[in-house]
Amino acid sequence: MPIRLLSSDVSSQIAAGEVVERPASVMKELTENALDAGAKNISISIADAGRTLIEVADDGHGIPANELELAAARHATSKLIQSEDLFHISTLGFRGEALASIGSVSNMTITSRVASAKEGARLKVDGGISGKVEKVGAPVGTVLRVENLFYNVPARLKFLKTDVTERRAIDSLITRYALAYPNARFKVTDGKQVTLQTAGDGDRRAILAALYGVDVAKQMLEVMDMDEGLSLTGFISPTSLTRSNRKEITFFVNGRWVQEFSLTTALLQAYHTLLMVGRYPLTALFLEVAPEDVDVNVHPTKAEVRFRSQDRIFSFVQRAARKALLAYTPVASVSPQLWGGARSTERREVGIDWSIGHSPVDSGQLTVDDEQVQNAEGARSVRNAEDGLIVNRQSSVENPSFAPVPLLRLIGQIGSTYIVAEGPDGLYLIDQHAAHERILFEKLMAQHDKKSIPSQALLAPEVVTLPPQSAKALTSQLPFLNHFGFEVEEFGTNTFQVRAMPVLFSGGDPSSALRALVEDFEEDETPLQAEVEAKLAARVCKRLAVKGGQTLTTEEQRALLNDLEACASPRTCPHGRPTMVHLSVDALEKQFGRKGPR
Repeated sequence: MPIRLLSSDVSSQIAAGEVVERPASVMKELTENALDAGAKNISISIADAGRTLIEVADDGHGIPANELELAAARHATSKLIQSEDLFHISTLGFRGEALASIGSVSNMTITSRVASAKEGARLKVDGGISGKVEKVGAPVGTVLRVENLFYNVPARLKFLKTDVTERRAIDSLITRYALAYPNARFKVTDGKQVTLQTAGDGDRRAILAALYGVDVAKQMLEVMDMDEGLSLTGFISPTSLTRSNRKEITFFVNGRWVQEFSLTTALLQAYHTLLMVGRYPLTALFLEVAPEDVDVNVHPTKAEVRFRSQDRIFSFVQRAARKALLAYTPVASVSPQLWGGARSTERREVGIDWSIGHSPVDSGQLTVDDEQVQNAEGARSVRNAEDGLIVNRQSSVENPSFAPVPLLRLIGQIGSTYIVAEGPDGLYLIDQHAAHERILFEKLMAQHDKKSIPSQALLAPEVVTLPPQSAKALTSQLPFLNHFGFEVEEFGTNTFQVRAMPVLFSGGDPSSALRALVEDFEEDETPLQAEVEAKLAARVCKRLAVKGGQTLTTEEQRALLNDLEACASPRTCPHGRPTMVHLSVDALEKQFGRKGPR
């Protein structure tokens, strides 16, 4: 084929693909333009998750009427003059591609007025074709309206995700900019519902309270540090407040939201040895660097940056975060019970009454003979056969997680985390958290299968506030949640009220249950997937199970062992993590030199 120049509309759509990937990309560009214009009030409206409407209205400087058509042209910007300016960028936008890219894949309308003009001007751009500038009445500032996004690029429209996912992406973006610019008043409306509204009074902690609830905002630790041209401010969570993924780790560099791996790594290094594996902090940190020391012209979306002194930035972020952690977080003390003190007889609330339906094993010496083992295994074979599982005496099963647990004699608890028990074939170490997860999960699913999940009303309803993106995810899951014995209802903007919980979780924390449902929700998940009920049940059980480091009484330990023995899949938790480690008698004898290697 001969080489030819692409037409302007094709090249515009190709270029738009680099800048405008989804509705959230449009929102990012328009919000950054409003902030660059010095806006103090930013009003955002969306419809159909941004597919049919995204409107951003601000009270910034505005665009002169004679420059309105030029503003929608490609590579037109007021923020750069010469190439040297690329190394001293102090604004969020600078490439001059955003409005042209958006206008090429939508029906875009720009209405603006500067303070010196008596009237405003309006320009319509449909699929990259600009109309005539019209004079209209308008307040000072700019209103940018984007309708029918990707109407002329149907292939791109097909690749958009569900409305819930696209809304979550938009909400996640706006909440971050609301935190980064607390002096600007943000108002976000989705249809007729206001999903976010900030005061614009400069109080970041108040914005945290609006996003995550007052309790979370109070716990957040403030970071303030400076070092020879570097400044780091913001908030990080204490070690007791964590998430199961990195989605709530937010970094802004010179007012720009970036997703920089080195900054995230530096932050996690500050938490090194302080957090459990698989847990991550909730943070909102704002790094200020001299513009000439950071390159933001790395990618069209401007989400990646490069630092001139990478190692220095890494060390500074790590030190500042660690300093805040050590300043606010008390040093953990080791309980004297771990070192031979008298066993506490105080019964702690563990979220479930284990004493019901059990035959406690005598705490004295237990003799296990072959007949007892055969009887126990026979009983399990009957139970497993009813569940469609075939298990023989040697536990030779296709999936080892379904292998039964032999009768166990309780020995004690180690480190308030592991239960030690003796079986007929050696020693067993049981992870109390993973084991309790499995117990709760199987009981809940058994009740669910029988459609008889008993519910218990709370004496005082629990009110839970979630970020806008999490609130939308939870709203879509409310039918499933109510089906499992919870009684949850919306109680205002991004706020929910828990009025009842399943009896199985009596004494558990309702707030933890709700947060567990949304914090692990992946971007491509929908509430209509085939296994969603089991996933939701597993998440709730994980959050409400007893934790590592929680001291259990002898009765609670024995009850946990009895419940675990009765499980159909006792050797793993619902997420696949092992519940126990087995040390056979042969292995112990080899370790002590009683038997040579075979």
